Amino acid sequence: MDLLRELKRTQDSKLPPYNDGVVRQVLDEMGTLFEQNQKDYQDTQELSQEGMPGFSAGIHLRHACLERNKRCLLAYVTNRLSRIRDYRWTVGSVLPPEKKLNLCEQELQWFNNYNRCLANYMRSIGDTGQDLTLHTEPPKDLYIFVRALQDYGEFEMEDGLTVSLKKNSRHYLLRSQCEHLIKQGILEHVQ
Repeated sequence: MDLLRELKRTQDSKLPPYNDGVVRQVLDEMGTLFEQNQKDYQDTQELSQEGMPGFSAGIHLRHACLERNKRCLLAYVTNRLSRIRDYRWTVGSVLPPEKKLNLCEQELQWFNNYNRCLANYMRSIGDTGQDLTLHTEPPKDLYIFVRALQDYGEFEMEDGLTVSLKKNSRHYLLRSQCEHLIKQGILEHVQ
């Protein structure tokens, strides 16, 4: 339950670090409960069940605890993966370092696999592919004013022109070409 409370506290903010210690503690507890259930079940098979009503109730109680712990762990993992999937749609294919620090190795691997599957799907749409992450909302203008939030260096446009993105510099660029930089926090859309 602590894992779920932790996720609920940070529902709108950043994803907390993967809590490996508590997950291992729950898995160890589940292993102990399972072993005790197996032992009690074998004992009830050796003895007459009519004389051992406490064993049956104990087995059912521990099984209910096992199911509850399993549901809590699955909810924890599912919620984290859902947020990581949302990162792909909001920040793009490259995770910012502050988000990457809070993911475990398996979550990073899952993100990379999801990224690869999404890229393969987007390439398969139409003749030249379609980037589904660019326009999550309908665009109002083709060109937008942007301001660089950090020194990025030279940015090459699709037509071959380069733009020098220095901190606080303003540019009037094609929305489709700078949308990924906006998602990564390199550019900011100026209204």
